[in-house]
Amino acid sequence: MDFTTILGLVIGITVVTLAIMTGSDLHIFVNVPSLLIVVGGTLAATLIKFPLVSVLIAFTVGVRAAFINEADNPRELIDLAIKLTKQARKSGLAKLEKLRIANTFFKKGIQLCADGRDIDFIRKMLTKEMDLAIQRQEVGAKVFMAIGDSAPAFGMFGTLVGLVQMLSQMDDPSSIGKAMAVALLTTLYGVLIAHLVALPIAEKLMAKIEQERDNRLLIMESVAQIHEKQNPTILVEILEAYLPEKQRHRQQEQEVRSTTPSRRATDLSK
Repeated sequence: MDFTTILGLVIGITVVTLAIMTGSDLHIFVNVPSLLIVVGGTLAATLIKFPLVSVLIAFTVGVRAAFINEADNPRELIDLAIKLTKQARKSGLAKLEKLRIANTFFKKGIQLCADGRDIDFIRKMLTKEMDLAIQRQEVGAKVFMAIGDSAPAFGMFGTLVGLVQMLSQMDDPSSIGKAMAVALLTTLYGVLIAHLVALPIAEKLMAKIEQERDNRLLIMESVAQIHEKQNPTILVEILEAYLPEKQRHRQQEQEVRSTTPSRRATDLSK
């Protein structure tokens, strides 16, 4: 579960609600015609821009990316690669297909190695699968970006509608209030939908797409090195290049820390 999304939504909704309730009643900010203009217009524009299948997939991918953290830990992927390369050096590549690997992309690469495929073919297959997976996720981000662009525009459209209604009925003072409510609340709804929901989800999707791409590149390099039965020590140095600087050399630091007490004990014995 991605608690930052839930926390952000709770804070955003709470701040908006408290800001409204401190000066007036909450119910006066509920206007069905304004909501229909913004939601209906935004949905219509999105369906015009994208196929229905892409929109449905985008909502599924967007909700999953916003509320569920499915990304693999790069350090855990490196640890798994070390385990696999040790097994390959000991028992051969064919034995790797019997191991349980949770990551399906990693599992496919290892299966190709166990099948005796050459490294060029493996890289080509994994690259194609990575590109297709990233492309599907990018469509989801584009859909939410389009929603974020369309919602304020239809909010402005509703504002113009409300102003036209108000100006055309100036002789009836009782209708001015309703028309003004439509004029102002549509802009409010459009801004909230865009900047509290759609655009943040789109940005989170793009961030997770970059993380997913980095993880898959790390996996592809891991598979290539396992195919070559690389030395585990050299493998760590190669794969840690895919990590941020502050996350590197953790294994070496742990080894130093584990050997420090024994050295101190040796010094004291002297």
